[in-house]
Amino acid sequence: MELIRTDAGLAVDTGRAPPVALGYILGIGRNYADHAREQGAELPTRPMVFGKSPRSACLSGEEIVVPAVCQDREQVDWEAELAVIIGTGPGGRPCRDVPEPDALSYVLGYTCGNDVSARWWQKEGSGGQFNRGKSFDTFCPLGPRVLPAAEVPDPQALRILCRVNGRVTQDASTGSMVFSVRALVADLSRGATLPPGTVIMTGTPAGVGMSRKPPLFLKHGDVVEVQIEPIGTLTNRVRFE
Repeated sequence: MELIRTDAGLAVDTGRAPPVALGYILGIGRNYADHAREQGAELPTRPMVFGKSPRSACLSGEEIVVPAVCQDREQVDWEAELAVIIGTGPGGRPCRDVPEPDALSYVLGYTCGNDVSARWWQKEGSGGQFNRGKSFDTFCPLGPRVLPAAEVPDPQALRILCRVNGRVTQDASTGSMVFSVRALVADLSRGATLPPGTVIMTGTPAGVGMSRKPPLFLKHGDVVEVQIEPIGTLTNRVRFE
């Protein structure tokens, strides 16, 4: 399945009309123990959920455009993630109050994601809320394609890599998630319908720029790659506007 751009934003071309429009984007914080440790933070006992604007979504090959409001200090970071795209369940049932054992049957497919984050806006500029620091336009690259759920027998058995300018910065297994894909779909659907096209960004492993000594942030011209096989490699160049 292909990710395409329409007048309304990104959509999944499933080979049947109409395409599934991507809308609601949900992020999960500290969903890898090693990422929590590198921040000196405790593991969450419940999924740490935040939203990202649908306008933050962009395609592989498009630019990550860093707006002027993020350029007064070094702060823009990468986060390689497995992205889950919700569909409908058996018989077209909507994704609401899904039992955990049945959760994967509501997944349309999987793709690579980059939860680009402006750290000052995430941590200080918005009253402690993550949304703004993660919702600037183009701050959620997705791609290069959507692998149908049927072709991913176990979403907890995937290797996830991030490279910045060819250098490996993150290398982990999705098996290290604190909350599995099944658990996240079940939890997020409790009392709330997840419409087809909902994107769940499942969290990032250790290796982000802000936790390095000294910190390392994205610069104009940098190239970020997120690779998850057998999905492929998501590639985006950074441009400061």
